[in-house]
Amino acid sequence: MKFGVLTGGGDCPGLNPAIRAVVCRAAKFGHETVGFLDGWKGVRDDLSRPLAVADVADLLGKGGTILGSSRTNPFAKEADATKVLETLAHHHLDALVVIGGDDTLSAARELHRRGGHVVGVPKTMDNDVGGTDWTFGFHSATAVAVDALERLRDTAGSHHRAIVLEVMGRHAGWVALATGLAGGADATLVPEEKYDEAALFEHVRAAVRARGCALVVVSEGIDLGPRRGSAGAKDEFGHELLREREVGSELARRIQEGTGVETRSAQIGHIQRGGPAVLFDRILATRLGAYAVDLAIAGRFGEVAVLRGATVTGIPLEEALGKPKTVTPDWLDLLHTFDA
Repeated sequence: MKFGVLTGGGDCPGLNPAIRAVVCRAAKFGHETVGFLDGWKGVRDDLSRPLAVADVADLLGKGGTILGSSRTNPFAKEADATKVLETLAHHHLDALVVIGGDDTLSAARELHRRGGHVVGVPKTMDNDVGGTDWTFGFHSATAVAVDALERLRDTAGSHHRAIVLEVMGRHAGWVALATGLAGGADATLVPEEKYDEAALFEHVRAAVRARGCALVVVSEGIDLGPRRGSAGAKDEFGHELLREREVGSELARRIQEGTGVETRSAQIGHIQRGGPAVLFDRILATRLGAYAVDLAIAGRFGEVAVLRGATVTGIPLEEALGKPKTVTPDWLDLLHTFDA
């Protein structure tokens, strides 16, 4: 067989280990692999490179993706869809392994509907792909965010301030939740809960009274109502670009005005995406990449390799994309146990 592999959407730790697993698993059974560059753009524009075991041997400890990535939607225009099918036919591919989040996998689903032999590997630091317990990238990103929060605690205590840490998360608050829980934030705001400004101000006041400082974690996608800094620009999949929303700085302004506590904000942004994957993500990415090859060899196209409990299995793309995985009430109940 001849495999193709691509990485699409936002980068995160674990992509290179997943690529390595695909190439090595395919090679174990005598199959070859070609890598498409810059996500779906590489398939649309026929940009690729051959991948042998020697090309991926040292990827476990490297962040990013050697194939590059983009947020290209290859099915936004019918002319682009035609190019995708022509590229796959030109390379005589037997299977395409698509590594990505909801948007990248939604394009894989469309390719499958058009008869393409495709299997998926879910990745996102947001941990919001349905049908899987964890996605690789999440544990690595939250480890960075927790480290940032602990550093901010030192400076907040030194200056008797409140500090707001803005982390990634559009519709799901898993990164903020994990950061707030593991880092001991005094308040954590996630998209799954309605913003309660009065309650937030009280948490900040209580923390300052008790410890002389306060730490607030907020997801970048939370709805604060009318705010500054919303540009309204969208990507190719129709999502608002969040970099302009300035949620952290807006929240810091409101806290300082509402409580009288001097407040600062920090946005670690893409720092969460870089660097090598932590142990859990390296192993998860390796297991999922290898299993995606197994799915293709078994002819189970249109499926995604996912982790359920301790077991890696395959589920239909439709199931994985049916409903985003958001923070559940039991997690929110645990979170609020530790509010200031």
